[in-house]
Amino acid sequence: MAAMLEVEANLKSSAASKAAAEPLTIGQLARRAGVATSALRFYEAEGLLAGSRSAGGHRQYPRHALRRVAFIRAAQNVGLTLPQIKAALATLPDSRTPTKSDWARLSASWAPLLDARIAALQALRERLTGCIGCGCLSLKACALYNPADKVSDDGAGARLLRIETER
Repeated sequence: MAAMLEVEANLKSSAASKAAAEPLTIGQLARRAGVATSALRFYEAEGLLAGSRSAGGHRQYPRHALRRVAFIRAAQNVGLTLPQIKAALATLPDSRTPTKSDWARLSASWAPLLDARIAALQALRERLTGCIGCGCLSLKACALYNPADKVSDDGAGARLLRIETER
């Protein structure tokens, strides 16, 4: 009976393995993630992203920061604020990069927020359609600018103008 020999090939070169372990510079991360370097600095300042400094003082990031930046951008596209994103990332053990199951869990928790935003936008669209058809241009009766004439509770006069300039 002939003996069988099983061969396992490792085709990765040591240079490729070394490159995969090296951190990304801020410019490399920005290019690969499709964001500005200033955005990465801002995310770092806000505690959303952690980097380190090279011996020369340059910012550098671990390769898994690419996924973290993708998570931040996707959450922003959903309409979450940076504090909400930071809170979501804080739920991950050891501030690790989100996995597919993490994203599923977190995105499911954001569904009520999205539903409320969709409802608000639909209500705005309905009021806007009515306003376009109305053509009244009345600041007193306008359902968009002064719903239910709430400003009249503050008294007579140019209340809306004052409110706009105080902001």
